[in-house]
Amino acid sequence: MNDPRFASIDAFAEQNRDAILRDITRLVAVPSVEGTPAPGAPFGPGPRAALDKALEIAAELGLATHNADGYIGWAETGPVAEGQKYLATITHCDVVPEGNGWDADPYTVRVRDGWLLGRGVADDKGPAILTLYALKYLKDNGVELKYPVRALLGVNEETRMEDVDYYAEHYEQPAFCFTPDAEFPVCNGEKGGFNGEIVSPVLDGVIRDFAGGVAHNAVPDRAFCVVAVPAANLKAGTGLTFTEENGLTTIHAVGKSGHAATPEGTINAIGLIVNCLLDSGVCSETETAYLQVLAKLHATTDGSALGIAADDGLFTPLTIIGGTIECKDGRLRQTFDCRYPTNTDADKLTAAMQAACGTAATVENVTSRVPFYIEADSPAIQTLINTYNEVTGEHQKPFTMGGGTYARHFPYAVSFGPEHADLPLPEFAGPMHGANEGANFDKLIEALKIYILALLRLQEIEL
Repeated sequence: MNDPRFASIDAFAEQNRDAILRDITRLVAVPSVEGTPAPGAPFGPGPRAALDKALEIAAELGLATHNADGYIGWAETGPVAEGQKYLATITHCDVVPEGNGWDADPYTVRVRDGWLLGRGVADDKGPAILTLYALKYLKDNGVELKYPVRALLGVNEETRMEDVDYYAEHYEQPAFCFTPDAEFPVCNGEKGGFNGEIVSPVLDGVIRDFAGGVAHNAVPDRAFCVVAVPAANLKAGTGLTFTEENGLTTIHAVGKSGHAATPEGTINAIGLIVNCLLDSGVCSETETAYLQVLAKLHATTDGSALGIAADDGLFTPLTIIGGTIECKDGRLRQTFDCRYPTNTDADKLTAAMQAACGTAATVENVTSRVPFYIEADSPAIQTLINTYNEVTGEHQKPFTMGGGTYARHFPYAVSFGPEHADLPLPEFAGPMHGANEGANFDKLIEALKIYILALLRLQEIEL
């Protein structure tokens, strides 16, 4: 590393290791799954409490803070004058539900072999604390800033991203923004998103209840189904157990969870039950027809069984998973989460899904977002990738991905770490959105150094 400023950055990050761990622990300790809206808490009390805690930590670090009506908040190095260009980072303090399979309390950070374990350590409370400490470095060192820096703290990223919609409506947008909510080195493009529900007719057979999953954008590792048939009539399978009582049998399924954007290697618990019921041949004609549609959804994660597979050569191929299922008003409702490249669109996907359903099911509550892409040779992106490569000694290039981040909601933005796709998870740690969510602490500290140097270098280009 030839940049003379790096010695100071390195010393700052190492000196603050204990404080950073302490503050990640404090923020993770606040359960912040979306809840019922309340005055001052548009996304529920949990996200609001987490925002308050993050702003409290920022104030302790000597940063100016602002809470925008509970929708979003920020810390900053100094006031941004009207019309003044400024830089921003954006992370989020809300999390997906904890789900099942944890070895300990999801909201108590554990340290094991250099890894932090806890809901949000990677997505995205750990990175949120890093951005606050990056601003602390700028403040403590009296750095003269051409562009003030604002560390935005969202609280609705995991569901509808209405926090950044609110910000765009009420505040001037940053000249450039990066979000530490993905993988290094730099992600300059994101697939489109296609979500909705596959809904059954009113059930008239043996299924009395069916539930599973904790979020539409996470592969479910737990599900159960109650059927009015003896357990002896059901075909056993891996991950399945049966309990029988009062003429009803409950099928319990255990799979392997993971993020909807990277479903490789996951096992969908809902799919295990669907296959069990179809293999057993115990359902009514209406139920069987609906389950056959769900079997297409769960058969592969590339959409080929549904007739929607797509690959444009720019992004990775299309992915689709079934996230949650519930029985409501006599109908089953299976959510799906699809990430698609540029050679298809929501209209084509909707038509293909409806064709796959035929008369056995309907596709409802469809929402979508188009892919976005920023040229890799743009000045800010080159600043980020060069900084990453110099700090790490690597020779990486920007990439595209299937995950959806805040970046697509800003005029000029990318996602920038801190995950490393080539860093294998130890057996005791899980991925983002999974049980035992883990983050390597040394890599978080390295990310802080990268972020500080990148913010300094972004001051030197024209935005």
